[in-house]
Amino acid sequence: MTHDEFLQQACAAARAAGHIFPEFAACEAALESAWGMSGLAIKANNLFGQKQSHPPLEGCSTLSMPTREFLHGSWVNVQASWVEFPDWQACFAARMELLRRLCQCHPGYLAALSATSGNEFVTEVSRNWSTDPQRAGKVLSLYDNHHKVFAKPATA
Repeated sequence: MTHDEFLQQACAAARAAGHIFPEFAACEAALESAWGMSGLAIKANNLFGQKQSHPPLEGCSTLSMPTREFLHGSWVNVQASWVEFPDWQACFAARMELLRRLCQCHPGYLAALSATSGNEFVTEVSRNWSTDPQRAGKVLSLYDNHHKVFAKPATA
């Protein structure tokens, strides 16, 4: 799958799931999933690196896999429990539900849900979504470099 095809398919899944700013969400998914090629994306349709909650999400299995986290100023390898989704649309829907559920605990999520632009959404959600301090800039750069793909008709 090409990068353009990934973005079109991810955007369609995000839109179908009711994700706000679906084009930006598709770019987030591209970054988080290595364009759908990460083990987590392939094995679990998990495009955002969404970890399993407690209690686990209803109807979703759990997959244990290693990851890299930016902790205390450096990158470290850790084992984590991840949500296994049936498809991309379920992944995007669960992501929005998680943001809504945790917005009172994480001000960045509350600000993201109230955002009036995709840039603002990405900047705010990135405050809590990832340990990568450069996440927002990376997502916005992806969008800047690929935004024209969203004007093209999706390929099957």
